[in-house]
Amino acid sequence: MSYAPNTDADRAAMLRTVGVESIDDLFVDIPVRHRDPELDLPPALPETDVIRHLGDLGARNATSSDLPSFLGAGFYRHFVPALVDQQLLRSEWYTAYTPYQPEMAQGTLQAMYEFQSLVCDLTGMEVSNASLYDGASALAEAVLLCRGLTRRPRVVIADTVHPAYRAVAETYVSALDVNLHVVSAARRDATSVRPDLQALVDAIDHQTSCVVIQRPDFLGMVVDPDPVIQAARKHGARVVVVVGDPVSLGLLVPPGDLGADIVVGELRSLAGAPAYGGPGAGMFAVRSQLIRRVPGRIAGRTTDLDGKNAFVLTLQTREQHIRRERATSNITTNQALVTLGATISLSALGRHGLREIAEQSLAAAHRTAEALAGAGAAIATDAPYFNEFVVHAPEGAAARLERLRSGGNVLAGVDLGCVSPSFDDLILVAATELTTASDVKALASAWASTR
Repeated sequence: MSYAPNTDADRAAMLRTVGVESIDDLFVDIPVRHRDPELDLPPALPETDVIRHLGDLGARNATSSDLPSFLGAGFYRHFVPALVDQQLLRSEWYTAYTPYQPEMAQGTLQAMYEFQSLVCDLTGMEVSNASLYDGASALAEAVLLCRGLTRRPRVVIADTVHPAYRAVAETYVSALDVNLHVVSAARRDATSVRPDLQALVDAIDHQTSCVVIQRPDFLGMVVDPDPVIQAARKHGARVVVVVGDPVSLGLLVPPGDLGADIVVGELRSLAGAPAYGGPGAGMFAVRSQLIRRVPGRIAGRTTDLDGKNAFVLTLQTREQHIRRERATSNITTNQALVTLGATISLSALGRHGLREIAEQSLAAAHRTAEALAGAGAAIATDAPYFNEFVVHAPEGAAARLERLRSGGNVLAGVDLGCVSPSFDDLILVAATELTTASDVKALASAWASTR
């Protein structure tokens, strides 16, 4: 079946317009040997057999739903109410993209407005945009905002900020006059790692546009950021806080109440399973005085001529919408469907539901740590933690994780050696409200049997 609704006459007219005789002439720049390669494919199958074959191939994969999983590092398995997926199918909400004729899409605009309101409640901030691509691009945009605001060239960023976030920020500023200065915010000894913010405090000076910290940090630790915030205030620098897991805000003091100027984070875990790390929903919230520098879009609420609620795009800071010299970002859009999922999830859970999930995650992580300690593991986190902690693996994290996977059939965590060679004997273990007692038992048994 041809899915192109063009007649022979249509095609002939288009070919005449572009000045060629045939469709093949459009591909003359491609060497002949590469145009129509022979593919070594098996004979065609009926559709039912293809579906069965693909199912057999998929069944070869072991996923975090099939095995006890303690993977985290920025993407977590959290409970998502069943109504989320069902609501995403409704036509008045459904979109995978930001609307370009927004006033024709009142449902999408209302969803954006509700999302912004929820993010402000969650973070303790005054203004939120309609989200960005993901948490990493949100951090990069925050760095650019602070650089443009202060005209200072130096960015101080803790090494306990997610390494992927740091890498994306570094890419964003690579062509600019920005010095991205990564500073150690954790100190380790033979078997443990502990927070140490002094180097971060000392690195802030009058050339610093912003300082970036994460809470809970990439190692799972929950650290009081006040010394860093006070040092930033002293030197006129802005404070950017990355939220390690949005569910943690069900228990922890919101970053806005701690003194943050900008709060960013990833909301994917509120909308669905980790899905190989994406697509995401980047949270971006600021103090009200920064509103005209916020990247992306901000939806607002007004009334129409009949006095009814109406939703509009209130602010867009891209050069496509305003004078180029006044643009603060060229980011185009967001992953609106994931953002919508997170909005529905937060609305369904409410304050009490989010707090309950946070409490259960906290309890699950500490039960897991206790079970591992009982199995002979050395818990390396020397600080309060939410749902993630570090375990010492003297023989090497990679070797231990492989033995736990192959011998114990457990996805035990993340090898921190991929972040820093000095951490190659540390494993990052995550637990959430979906971590069961049998999962914890399987991990502890596998650890004890592979010592």
